[in-house]
Amino acid sequence: MAPIKRRGSKTASTSRDPSRGRTRSKSAKSVAAKPSSVRDSWIYTYADDINPTLEFFYKPHTISAVSLIFDDCGRPSKKAKRTTLLARCVQLLFMIAGFIYYAFNSQSNVVSNTKMGAIACFGVILLTGLVEFKDGPFIRPHPAFWRLVLAVSVSYQLILVMLLFQDKHTARHLFSYLDPSLGVELPEKSYAEDCSITWQTVYNHMDVFVIAHTVGWFAKSMVLRDQWICWILSILFEFLEYSLQHQLPNFAECWWDHWILDQYSWRSVNQIPTYQGKIQRGFAQFTPHSWTRFNWGPSKSFKSFLAVIALIAFELQIELNAFYLKALLWLPPPHFINVLRLVTMFLFCMPATREVYQYLSDPRCKRLGYHAWMLVANVMTESLICIKFSAGEFSEPFPPNVILFWVLVVISLVVYAAAQFGLRPMLEAKAAEAEAAAAREEDAKNE
Repeated sequence: MAPIKRRGSKTASTSRDPSRGRTRSKSAKSVAAKPSSVRDSWIYTYADDINPTLEFFYKPHTISAVSLIFDDCGRPSKKAKRTTLLARCVQLLFMIAGFIYYAFNSQSNVVSNTKMGAIACFGVILLTGLVEFKDGPFIRPHPAFWRLVLAVSVSYQLILVMLLFQDKHTARHLFSYLDPSLGVELPEKSYAEDCSITWQTVYNHMDVFVIAHTVGWFAKSMVLRDQWICWILSILFEFLEYSLQHQLPNFAECWWDHWILDQYSWRSVNQIPTYQGKIQRGFAQFTPHSWTRFNWGPSKSFKSFLAVIALIAFELQIELNAFYLKALLWLPPPHFINVLRLVTMFLFCMPATREVYQYLSDPRCKRLGYHAWMLVANVMTESLICIKFSAGEFSEPFPPNVILFWVLVVISLVVYAAAQFGLRPMLEAKAAEAEAAAAREEDAKNE
C-alpha cells in the first residue's frame, strides 16, 4: 500500500479521484510551499482500491451511516457534510435515551449499577472512537473496524491505569466481580517433573500452551513479516523461560519441550480460492488488499539496528506480561480474560507495527501513528503493574549464571554494533582511499 503525502490546508482546492476514493489536492506545490505549525506536518494516507461492487459499504446511505462511514482520509465525504450535524444529533439522542433508560431503571444493587456504569463509559469511548478517530494504515475489512480497535486500545489503557492505582489484593478481588471463580490463588504447575520421552509424558505436556505457541507463531509472522525475527523471538523466549523459571514455575520445562515442541514450525495448507466474481471479491474484503514485505534491515544502519533490538525487546515484553499478569492476578490460563487480552493485543500490534515500519523506512513519514503510541502506553502500563504487584512475591534472587548469560548477550550486541557501524565503515573508507591513491600513482606513471 503506497502512502500519499499531503499537508492540511484550508485554502487548497480539492478534487475527488473516483478510482482511489480519495480527496486529492490540486495545488500541491502551493500547499507544500507554505509550511505552518507542527500540526500541519506530513500526514500519511495509505492507498487502496475500492471495488465498485463493494463501494456501497464505503458510502453513507442513511442518517446513522453518515457518521460511521467515512472516506479514506478520515473526513466526511462531500455529500455527507450537510447531514453530518444531523447525524451527530441523532446519535447523541440515542445515547442519551439509552442513559435515561438504564440509569433511571437501575437496581439498588451497587455491584450491578457499577457494572452498567462501566459498560456505559466504555460504550461512549468506543462510539466516539468509531466516529471521530482518524483512519489507520489498514482499510480492510473497513476503516471503521480499525478505528474501533484504536478505541478498544484507549479503553484498555484506562482499565490498566485503574489497576495500577490498586494494591494487588484489591485488583485480584475486582476480577471476582467479573467471574466469581476468580480471586483464588492458582496452583503451581511445573512441566519439568518427568522428562522421560514417552507417549504419556508428551500427552501430558499437550495443553493450552501448545496451541498458544502455534497460534502465536502465526500471529507474530503476520505482524512482523520477517522469518528471521520470528525465529529470534522464539529462541530468545525459550532463554527467558530458562532465566525466569525460578519466579514462574510453569516456565520450567523439559529440554525437548523447549527446543522441539515449542520451536517446531507448524505450517497449515494454503487455501486456494474457488469462488468467482463478486462472491470472491466479497470474501477478499476480509483479506489484505496487498501484502507489503517488511525489510527491517538491522545491519544496514545503526538506526535500523537499534529499532530491531527495541522491537524484539518490546515483543518479548508483551509475551512476558501475559504470563506475569496471569500469575499475579490469579487468572487461570484458559480463562476468557487471558484469551481476550491476547486477541486484542494481536489486533493492536498489526497496525502499530505497520506504522512503526513506515516511520523507520520512509523519510517522508515524520511521526508515529496513534496505534503505535497507544500500544507503547499499553505495554508500559502492563509492565508497571507487573513490577508493582511483584513486590513480595518472588523472594528467590536471579541465579548468577542467568545474569552472566544476559551480560554476555548485551556485550555481544555492543561489540557487533561497534564493529558493523564503526570499525567496518572506517576500514572500508581507508581501503577506498588506498585504492584511489594507487590509481592516481598508476595514472602518473603512465603519463
